[in-house]
Amino acid sequence: MTAEPTSTGQRRTSDAGGEGSPASPAVNGAALHDAFSLFGAAEGSLLSWFARGLAETLSARGLRQVDAAGGEARLVVNFLDPARPRPYRRRSQATFVVGVVWLPDEPRDVLREGYPLMIRGLCNLLILLAGDAGGRPRATHFVTLEQGSYPVKASPATPEAYFEEIYERVRPLATSTLVINNIFDEDLPEELWEGDELTRQLSWAGKKLAELDLLPAPFPIQEILEPEDMRHVQRLYGLGGLSYGNLSVRKDATRFWMSASGVNKADLRVPGRDMLLVKGYDPERNAMLLSVPKGIQPRRVSVDAIEHWMIYTEHPQVGAIVHVHAWMEGVVSTQVNYPCGTYQLAKAVADLVRQAPDPSRAVIGLKNHGLTITGRSLPDIFERIEGRILRQVPMS
Repeated sequence: MTAEPTSTGQRRTSDAGGEGSPASPAVNGAALHDAFSLFGAAEGSLLSWFARGLAETLSARGLRQVDAAGGEARLVVNFLDPARPRPYRRRSQATFVVGVVWLPDEPRDVLREGYPLMIRGLCNLLILLAGDAGGRPRATHFVTLEQGSYPVKASPATPEAYFEEIYERVRPLATSTLVINNIFDEDLPEELWEGDELTRQLSWAGKKLAELDLLPAPFPIQEILEPEDMRHVQRLYGLGGLSYGNLSVRKDATRFWMSASGVNKADLRVPGRDMLLVKGYDPERNAMLLSVPKGIQPRRVSVDAIEHWMIYTEHPQVGAIVHVHAWMEGVVSTQVNYPCGTYQLAKAVADLVRQAPDPSRAVIGLKNHGLTITGRSLPDIFERIEGRILRQVPMS
């Protein structure tokens, strides 16, 4: 998933590099990795049992519990009232939120019931507890921002195994670092203000994704959130809508064009708005560096830009990259559900590209998420995937 940003990234006029081998980001709040908080009302025997068991499991795995009011936790578990979900007000992009909601009956469609609650609760992930059998859920489901859902296999009758599975699902959020900040330099050469042959290739490729039915309709987030919540999301993440998939094409040794975040991929037209020229990554500021035209209000680049940058930097033979929320049989896959836009997910994908027989033509699965596909060009990628794509991403 990518998030459509407002144009609130830093703007400057001086040039900056950022190319080189991948380096770990210097993250403000890195010490929060081992802290978690419980928020909201865990009322009733079932939610009280769940809150106690999860807190004990997280503590046993080395995370320390802190007061949610202090705003210093990397992971916040928010117990939501389904009738009126109360969001946890993040003070930092470094905080990830897992929502927990109880419904008296198991829904016929977990995703349709759970997804709006996750969005209204401003969560990165939702745990849906369904039914009540003596203070235990009859069923437990995870709902993801990628419009996926999957059940917890372990039975609540075996609490140790049950909460261990819950822990393995939420652990990636407690150990992840977002790379979604952008620094805009108004240094795009004037001859590129109207784009070039490569931006025309991106536009063509976006239309191809639509032809292959790989641009699923997003949830209308602005219709789900109250105006105040919408403003809060925009301030933290620049989130203005959900948009699935992204594309990029190499410009030269250190730069690449990439689709912007949240735009209609089938209608990529304006450089600086729909397509951005990425020229580097600054680990000290944990931000992507972008060249934009003068006088345009830029969107931010896709949240997966850090992943594409890692791959292009290491593999000069890679000429293009496509990410879709779809699947192909027999692909190697990441094993941990790191969130979109995180350094850890980008590194996991880049590691698998490195191990591929031909990194310039790799197909990498992102567990419970989709595919990242490298190619020597955009046409090369579409020639290889057409007819082999499965719309449904397997959830496990």
